[in-house]
Amino acid sequence: MRRGPRDSQATVAYSARFVQYSSRDSRSSRKRHVLALADDLTGAAETAAALMSPARPARIALSGVTGAAPVVVADLDSRHHPRTYDLVREALRQAGDRRVFVKVDSLLRGNVAATVAACLDAPVVLAPALPSAGRTVVGGVPYLQGVPLRETRAWRAESRPAPASVGEALGEVPWVHVPVGADPAAAAAAGTVAVCDAETDADLDAIVAAVLRGSRRTRLVGAGGLAAALGRALGGGAASCEASPRNGRLLVVVGTAEPGALDQVRLLVEHGARHLPVHVELDTPASSATAGQVREALAAGAVVLTARGPAVTGTLGPVVRDALGDEPADLVLTGGGTARRVLDALGVRELIPLDQVHYGAVHSRTPEGHSVVTRPGSFGAADSLLRMATHLDHLHPDHLHPKG
Repeated sequence: MRRGPRDSQATVAYSARFVQYSSRDSRSSRKRHVLALADDLTGAAETAAALMSPARPARIALSGVTGAAPVVVADLDSRHHPRTYDLVREALRQAGDRRVFVKVDSLLRGNVAATVAACLDAPVVLAPALPSAGRTVVGGVPYLQGVPLRETRAWRAESRPAPASVGEALGEVPWVHVPVGADPAAAAAAGTVAVCDAETDADLDAIVAAVLRGSRRTRLVGAGGLAAALGRALGGGAASCEASPRNGRLLVVVGTAEPGALDQVRLLVEHGARHLPVHVELDTPASSATAGQVREALAAGAVVLTARGPAVTGTLGPVVRDALGDEPADLVLTGGGTARRVLDALGVRELIPLDQVHYGAVHSRTPEGHSVVTRPGSFGAADSLLRMATHLDHLHPDHLHPKG
């Protein structure tokens, strides 16, 4: 029999239960809210794509910890910043009751020690492995495709040798080794870092599961593999693809020193894009002539801009800004430093991640109307740039220069 609230007591009791359940649902949802901090832009986008879901939309903040989305990923742009420790500490003070994830490079480049040290007012679990890219940690030693990281050329663009162990990358930060199968949450303590081995995604899932069973204060620090494990554990389903309108121009900007990038550019050129190489010296300001060349080429079709020289990162942004003017464009940006400098020059302060083209290549849009795909410089097979351009709907013959 259907029964209604016939007196005030019943009404009050019903209302109290409704408020209780609503509050419980709200608290449950809040438990899945995350603040992620990244040391470069492509890592921030990679992390956002791993953590977001239809029930957990994400925003990527380029100007501090801003936004109220369930997943806020702040690009601190701190990989080589002299004040990395201070930047991370300041961001952590704004975490509130969100779970904290801190993204570091899977090859341990950048200011890993300062980043981790800034987190040590709470228990810290560090797992930098990225098994999908052949980057594992065994016995506390990082490996790349089965070869100890120090014996590879992955750090050839860095000013110092690769670390022989994760502990070496941490410098003076105290740490304890956690083999596969051990409980990292039990090993972690405020002031000591639990350094976890991992060879598979299942290993990373186990690390996250152990942390989620423990204190909410525990900070997860790792690469995209650990972010993906956290996203799986929080649930919510795969992120749905939002529509992003196609703009009339495609500019691909390649600012990475990775050897494979040239093969990626070559394949895109074979499909009709125009290649504009630029050499940039330290004492050379942004070239208005170069910007004019890019602008003229864009009027005819897709353009790939590559740059070499000691001042690449700081110069490409103004060139792109002057070439594009005030009209939005479709952009493919490879290399975290390059991507950040270009978006800074364009005045972009927030990215809304939509989906992934392939692992690490994240498609976002900006409030200003740009459609942007970012990707770490070391990621992607030979067809990576081609796939990114295709994703932005720029492979129709009308959109590209005819070969020859």
